[in-house]
Amino acid sequence: MKSIQKTYNMKASEINKKWFIIDAEGKILGRLASEIAKLLRGKHKPDFTAHLDMGDNVIVINAEKVVLTGAKAQDKEYFRHSQYPGGIKFVNIRKFLNERPEFIIEHAVKNMLPKGRLGRKIFGNLKVYAGSEHPHQAQQPEPINIQQKI
Repeated sequence: MKSIQKTYNMKASEINKKWFIIDAEGKILGRLASEIAKLLRGKHKPDFTAHLDMGDNVIVINAEKVVLTGAKAQDKEYFRHSQYPGGIKFVNIRKFLNERPEFIIEHAVKNMLPKGRLGRKIFGNLKVYAGSEHPHQAQQPEPINIQQKI
């Protein structure tokens, strides 16, 4: 007789989280965001479980030095609406690069995560900083080098 192997399902108490640090200098925005989302979700782990927050914590530094390809620097706009008639607002990405560069990476990653409670919980594991300094030295983050083709 053949032995039957059962699929193992992880429990929340068995999850081991690590801290990673990524330098965004010279990286393409979309490719960087998809790698960050993969780390946050935990899809790089062999024991990935879809309904648990088993991803790692990610710190992104040098957010102001991220690269936009093509004509995105001139054409890309973010949309908001105040819920009042005529309350449409479009803001160019250049304004965010100058004032709040963290928002660009956060927005790109957030849209790549699942929607709902789990996605909001996972998004809390992302820390983005405009400069090269961050207050998470005590967690001893491992540097990750993301290779990208241009």
